[in-house]
Amino acid sequence: MSFTNNKKHYKILFSVLVLILLILVIISSTLGIANITFFQTMKILASKLPFIGKYINTEGISNTHTLIILNIRLPRIVLAALIGAGLSIVGTVFQALFKNPMADPYVLGISSGSALGASIAIIIGFQTILGVGGITFFAFIGAILTTIVVYNIAKVGTKLPTNTLLLAGVSVSFLLSSLISLIMIFNREQVDQIVFWTMGSLSSANWKQVFSLLPFIFISSILIFSYSKDLNVLTGDETASSLGIEVEMVKKILIIISSIIIAACVSVSGIIGFVGLIIPHMIRMLVGPDNRVLLPFSALGGAIFMIISDTLA
Repeated sequence: MSFTNNKKHYKILFSVLVLILLILVIISSTLGIANITFFQTMKILASKLPFIGKYINTEGISNTHTLIILNIRLPRIVLAALIGAGLSIVGTVFQALFKNPMADPYVLGISSGSALGASIAIIIGFQTILGVGGITFFAFIGAILTTIVVYNIAKVGTKLPTNTLLLAGVSVSFLLSSLISLIMIFNREQVDQIVFWTMGSLSSANWKQVFSLLPFIFISSILIFSYSKDLNVLTGDETASSLGIEVEMVKKILIIISSIIIAACVSVSGIIGFVGLIIPHMIRMLVGPDNRVLLPFSALGGAIFMIISDTLA
């Protein structure tokens, strides 16, 4: 069935998933050590909505509970949704680009570069000088530098062969992982911090991280979606070329944009696996392989999956 014939069904399914996402946000906000009821949570969240917020009566709800919902639980939930969406979009792009169902956002070694950057920040004490922001900054720089190194290793003239890119990514990933292990051996007092960061966590989530990540995810996702038609025909490079698509240019653009998303996500949360690998496959079974549909649905599916996972965790 074509995209046009299924457009109505996709809208209904998308609306249902958005509703599920909103319900999950509310339910997740009610869960925690503090005993805050579902209706109290609803009132607190509704009081911050434009236009109707001023009509919501929050008397009887303590300021502590309001702060817990708005400054602790909600930023963690929003950050989880953004990271889930970002990693799922990149997973979808990489699986189509590399024609490999096992491709995930970390296939180019970007996570190892980010982990190395974070490890360096931890051992030189930047987390105590700049707070979490120091580790985040170094992790982002590490991821970007790794992308540049892998890109230049894999580049053959003006072309960027996908097989060479994958091999370069895996090789660089192993090298950087070895360097991280070496750092951990010589800095055993900071091993716990490094391991905790590389395991991935949203425990330090705050609104500053949310607002710093949001533009990366939002702008990059729009740019990737604008290439969804090209991505559909990119599975056959010769066919794409015959249709007037600049294959190498599109590859480079998508890889660069995807790398920025990964770098931004990993820099605030550490390495969170699985979501970028499995969500595109799950969504593909629901809506088919058309990237015009698959990309936005993957973003939504990734957000839902991450909120559920983090809430259970």
